[in-house]
Amino acid sequence: MTRQKRGIYILTIILLALLYLLIFSLNKFNILNKYFLSVLRLVCINIILAVSLNITVGNLGQITLGHAGFMSIGAYTAALFSQAELVPGIPGYLIGLILGGILACIIGIGIGIPALRLKGDYLAIVTLAFGEIIRVLIEYFKFTGGAQGISGISKMQNFGIIYLITIISVAAMYSVMTSRYGRTVLAIREDEIAAESSGINATYYKTFAFALSAFFAGVAGAIYAHNIGVIGAKVFDYNRSFDILVMVVLGGMGSFTGAVLSATVLTVIPEFLRQFADYRMIIYSIVLILMMIFRPEGLLGRKEFSLTGLVKSTLNNKEKTLKKKRGETS
Repeated sequence: MTRQKRGIYILTIILLALLYLLIFSLNKFNILNKYFLSVLRLVCINIILAVSLNITVGNLGQITLGHAGFMSIGAYTAALFSQAELVPGIPGYLIGLILGGILACIIGIGIGIPALRLKGDYLAIVTLAFGEIIRVLIEYFKFTGGAQGISGISKMQNFGIIYLITIISVAAMYSVMTSRYGRTVLAIREDEIAAESSGINATYYKTFAFALSAFFAGVAGAIYAHNIGVIGAKVFDYNRSFDILVMVVLGGMGSFTGAVLSATVLTVIPEFLRQFADYRMIIYSIVLILMMIFRPEGLLGRKEFSLTGLVKSTLNNKEKTLKKKRGETS
C-alpha cells in the first residue's frame, strides 16, 4: 500500500469518526430527537441495500427485481434466532446478522445458478417472480408467523452499532469489487463473450456477485428486523425491490458513493415531506422524473467520489492561481 492510499484511508476513517461524533453530540444536546435518529438508522439500512444491489445491477450489469426477497430472508432468520434466545445481547444480535446473511447468500446461489443464464428483461422477470415466491412461502409457513408476521423481536436501536456495521459492510463490498474478483465481474459486464474467450468462468463470477449481493441484503434485513421489532411479509413485496433499484439508478449504476448518496437522499426527502402528506408522493415522483430527464446516468454516473481526486484538484487550482499571480506581477 502506497503512502498516498494509506493517507486517504486514514483521512476517510477520521471523517467518518467526526461524522459520528457530530451526530452523537447533536443527540446528546437534544438537537436531534428520537425521530431523526430513527431516520438515520433507516438511512444506514438503505445504504447497505442500495450498495449491495449495485453489485448486481451496476458492476455485473444485470437487472434484478428480487432484492427485497433476500432482505426478508435475513429479517426472518434474525428474528427467529432472536426469539430462540440461544445467545443473548449484542453477541446474539451479531450472530443473527451473520446467519441472516449466510442463509440469504445460500438461497441467492440456488436462485442465481439457473436465473443468471438469462439476461435483460427475462432475468428481471424471473428474479421478480422468485422474490414474490419467497414472500408467499413466508406467509404460508406457521413458524414464520404466517400473514401476521413476527412480533416481539428484541430491538437493537443503538445508532453507533448500526453505523459501524454499515461502514464495515460498504467497505467490504467496495474492497471485493475493486479486487481481482471485482475487475473480473466488470469485464463480464463490458463484454461477456470476450471475457469467456479469455478464460473467465462467467457463470462462477456472475453467481459470486449475485451471492455477495444477497448476503448483504440479508444483513440489512436482519438489522431492519431488530430495528423495528415487528416484521411482516407484505413489507418485503416487489415495491420494496423497486425502491432499492431506484436508489441505485438515481445514484448511478456502478458507483458505490452514488448509491450511498442516493440512498441517503431518497430516505430523508420523503420523511421531510411528511408535513405535506397529501402531496408528498407527488413531489417525490416529480423529483425522480426531473432527475431522469436531466441526469439519466444518475448523480455520479459510474464515477466515484474520491478524496484523492478532490485533493489533487484543490492543489492544481492553487498552482494555477499562483502561476497567474506570478504572471501578473512579472
